[in-house]
Amino acid sequence: MKDKSILIVGGAGFVGSNLVKQVLKMSPANVTIVDNLLSADISNIPDDDRIIFLKGSITDENILAQIKDEYNYIFHLATFHGNQNSIFDPLADHANNTYTTLRLFEHIKEFKNIEKVVYSSAGCSVAKKTYDSAEATPEDAPIGINQDSPYSISKVIGEFYSAYYFKQHKLPVVRARFQNVYGPGEILGAGEWRGTIASVWRNVTPTFIYKALKGQELPLENNGDASRDFIFVEDICRGLIACAQKGRVGEVYNIASGVEISIKNLAETIISLTGNKASIKLLPKRNWDTSGKRFGSTEKSKEQLDFSAQVNLKEGLEITIKWTLDNLLLIERCMEKHDKFIPKLK
Repeated sequence: MKDKSILIVGGAGFVGSNLVKQVLKMSPANVTIVDNLLSADISNIPDDDRIIFLKGSITDENILAQIKDEYNYIFHLATFHGNQNSIFDPLADHANNTYTTLRLFEHIKEFKNIEKVVYSSAGCSVAKKTYDSAEATPEDAPIGINQDSPYSISKVIGEFYSAYYFKQHKLPVVRARFQNVYGPGEILGAGEWRGTIASVWRNVTPTFIYKALKGQELPLENNGDASRDFIFVEDICRGLIACAQKGRVGEVYNIASGVEISIKNLAETIISLTGNKASIKLLPKRNWDTSGKRFGSTEKSKEQLDFSAQVNLKEGLEITIKWTLDNLLLIERCMEKHDKFIPKLK
């Protein structure tokens, strides 16, 4: 991406900010970040003269007016984080997860300088809803009509819009289906209060790491029997860049490790790595979650993108634990600003 102009929508978020850092190493001409900081913290944006930061939603007219036909690569990572918050407020999910995609694509559909648009989708939208044995989910798996959350629905709609704008307007969109990303830069409590405790306890990995470091019990829904495909954030970013450079327009690729890990195994590994003496707390299944066990097929991304995950779970967790320890003050500052909504946060 040397000397290219890059737009990253959602570039202050967990994955977005890590992508910014990787792209900056590739000597771009400039990187424009659009982010309303709804679920991100300003500290994630690197201090670099090549960065242009536009605070706001990509749906805002004043933001769109500044997005000209000058970008070679566009990464669309903006989202409403995450499943539980979208269930609590489907309208906010629509505004920040569905409408963002439509507004962006409609705005850029006639741009001439774009080489590739990469849309971030979600593996949970496609994976079979099962608590039995999981099989690797391929890219051409059927998309079921019964989804677990507005977040999941929004990601499917984003894929529909991606396919439509490619077919109708030749917009060179490549879809990247994320698995469960973890790693440095995911700040518990980052952004604004979004209606539920998930505004603080964002995802399972950073939650487990923080609680383990604090000697607290690790909560396991459904006895920890669920499983996921955990992929380190640097690998996800390499996959996104591979989609931009090698992905075939109109196609979709799993950005996955291809390894199924149970949530119980994740918890036990984190306990071992942190030396946490607290126990695991078994909880009932979340009443909205039918996506019990899943992991992504890696065959297509290996064949067409020459992409495979490089960081195994233990190595990635060790890096993430160290980052968490080094950034505890920042993390707790972000968590504490929600205390007025949850008096007993800790």
